[in-house]
Amino acid sequence: MKNKPTYWSTGRIGRSILLTAPMVLLIGLMLSGNLAGGQSYVHTFSAVVALLFFVSMFWMMIYTGRTDRWRAVVFIIGALLFCISFISNLIEVRSSMTFSDAEQLTCTIPFCHIVTTMVIIPAAIKQTIIFPGSLVEGYASISSMLVIVLGFSIVIGRGFCSWGCFYGGWDDGTSRILRRPVIRRVNSAFRWFAFAMLVLMALWSAESLSPKYCEWLCPFKAVTENERIVDGVTLVKNIVFYTLFVVLVVVLPLLTRKRIQCATFCPMGALLSLFNKINVFDVRHRADLCINCGRCDKACPMLAIENHCPTLTCSKCGRCVDECPTGALRYHVRGTSPDRHFTWARTLYIYPAYIFMVTLLGGSFVNGLALIINLFI
Repeated sequence: MKNKPTYWSTGRIGRSILLTAPMVLLIGLMLSGNLAGGQSYVHTFSAVVALLFFVSMFWMMIYTGRTDRWRAVVFIIGALLFCISFISNLIEVRSSMTFSDAEQLTCTIPFCHIVTTMVIIPAAIKQTIIFPGSLVEGYASISSMLVIVLGFSIVIGRGFCSWGCFYGGWDDGTSRILRRPVIRRVNSAFRWFAFAMLVLMALWSAESLSPKYCEWLCPFKAVTENERIVDGVTLVKNIVFYTLFVVLVVVLPLLTRKRIQCATFCPMGALLSLFNKINVFDVRHRADLCINCGRCDKACPMLAIENHCPTLTCSKCGRCVDECPTGALRYHVRGTSPDRHFTWARTLYIYPAYIFMVTLLGGSFVNGLALIINLFI
């Protein structure tokens, strides 16, 4: 058995502290609004807990040399608290997590990053944003979300699906509940269905000038906001949302230990895969170290491994890197040697990836935690 190379910070307390120290400052800066005076004691306490939690998880990533294990903890908890915070905000503003025709007409619907796949063509051809949200004002405005998604995509590509997506933690979490899959083999070709969904939704939305995936097929409507049931059509829509959520986000990930919704159904994931082509970071396979054990293929939750090599749809979660017994899979910066600089390549990747994750999930993490604490006190 070939020995797996270790990261130079692994098990080194001093080096791990030095690498974590800048992140303490950055996370503190990102949560500064929640830590500032004028907040309730519960909110301030929640912000302090969030700061300690985010820093400790990053520390464990550096110290243990394992990426996915600690990333997943933040990602899964962050997704759950995001939905709690989001729904609470909707109830406070609207008294309901559903929206009506009035909210659509006044353009007060928060912009979801998945809508990006449906607004590109109408925006380019007809200079029209086909979404009933605010362009620059309010919560989750269209312009702010597009800037965030574009910036994230350029820096880490489809890493967004494992480090920043508000919803991805749901099927990431359910795919880890069972230690062994009930359905042991899932054909990796299913991942191409997401690309078909991307093309279909983009063209259908451009033709109808309305975001069809959001209107009919998004499973996460079940845990965020959905259209108020006022007739047979809205009833059918809600049945579709909840059915897809149960099947794609809960049952199939549970049975397969794969992120079925994100890997095979989400058009945003397919779009972000294209950014992997221009992204500076990737996961590189070294054939000379590979022993063909197949652990990477079994571990990959995104069906993104073929012949032991990460493909275009890799979300850079790090699970295959953690599972590989010989270090044949490793984070890599394009243009550098994968055998000489793998330690720094991983560090250079997880810094921006983690910063993005705290940026996107940090505020809702604090708010969601404060809401839970308030329920008990």
